[in-house]
Amino acid sequence: MSFNVDLNDKVALVTGASSGIGKCVSEAFAKNGCKVYVNYPPAEGENAASALVESIMQAGHSAAMAPADVSQPDQVNSMISDIINTEGHIDILVNNAGIARAAPIHKIALADWQDIMDVHVLGTFLCTKAALPIMYERNRGRIINTASQLAYKGAPGFAHYTAAKGAIISFTRSLALEIGERDITANCVAPGATLTPILKDVPNDMLEEIRKAIPRGKIADVDEIVGTYLFLACDSTTHFRGQCLSPNGGDVFL
Repeated sequence: MSFNVDLNDKVALVTGASSGIGKCVSEAFAKNGCKVYVNYPPAEGENAASALVESIMQAGHSAAMAPADVSQPDQVNSMISDIINTEGHIDILVNNAGIARAAPIHKIALADWQDIMDVHVLGTFLCTKAALPIMYERNRGRIINTASQLAYKGAPGFAHYTAAKGAIISFTRSLALEIGERDITANCVAPGATLTPILKDVPNDMLEEIRKAIPRGKIADVDEIVGTYLFLACDSTTHFRGQCLSPNGGDVFL
């Protein structure tokens, strides 16, 4: 049996898609035949999302905007309903929206803790809950949640971020068990340190320490992460259930 990534006639929703990993996943899905809905929070990211959609379409592929704050139930339900009303289905859901803030535990503001949990954990739950009924109805779907290798190793100054990513892994496992024998899969990607805007405020000396701690000796480019999402999105990987794949350069062995 040969492995191929054929996403023709598939519809995907990628949250947090205006930059970083979400942006490159959207481009890769579209290149492989998928119509991609590019999600971004309405209060920010519209210009970047619009530019991404335009770029995908200029390349001869298919994409559309999907504005919604994934931590807001009404906005998520409206976004999913609009996609289903237009397309009739959602084949692939990538729960990728995320934010990061740094502070030692005794200085983490309650609002920051809540914001991190709302975007990562609540957002993953809300989008999954809204998309599942149509996937159940069609007995078909792929759910891919973005975690992090830091959920396994921890990181000083990022307890709220690592806790949220750990919750996503646990949620994915329970979801996979609930799905059972259906032709729907739920899995995680847990990237290691990757050159995305989320690292833009990290000092160069700290980035160098991170790089030196990775056995491969480099922080990943986004292109080195995207293949894992393509792998889990295709029809050839239906036996992967509740798994967490971690392209991390050897930083953590799962």
